[in-house]
Amino acid sequence: MPLSRVFLRRGKPAAYRQAILDGLYQAMRETFNVPESDYFMLVTQHDAEDFWYSPDYVGVARSDDLVIIQLTVSNTRTMAQKKALYRSIVEKLGRNPGIRPEDVFINLVEVLPENWSMGNGLAQYAAEPAPADTDLKAAV
Repeated sequence: MPLSRVFLRRGKPAAYRQAILDGLYQAMRETFNVPESDYFMLVTQHDAEDFWYSPDYVGVARSDDLVIIQLTVSNTRTMAQKKALYRSIVEKLGRNPGIRPEDVFINLVEVLPENWSMGNGLAQYAAEPAPADTDLKAAV
């Protein structure tokens, strides 16, 4: 269950922002086995004075069209899946809405599965602990 946050400079039309979310969701479905209808996504727009970034950190030439994507995910994916996700996001956002690969910054925040509650005060992904030995002996 990814929680997706997208940060960009203010001024992009709604269709542009929606294309980012659509591409991101498709990439997660294809590479991270995200179930259908599992989308919780936020877009935050910032004025130029509140959106700072390095235009050339690690040799990547970024522009004011930079999109920062932060995904909070369960720590259940392999390195290969993560790399596939990064490639897929860049490819899809390059096609629509036309973002340069240099302007896609992705950050994964991995958490344990039990750190999610999708509602009702339940930890839907938490594995139930095995009963203690004393509980089993008492039940016999």
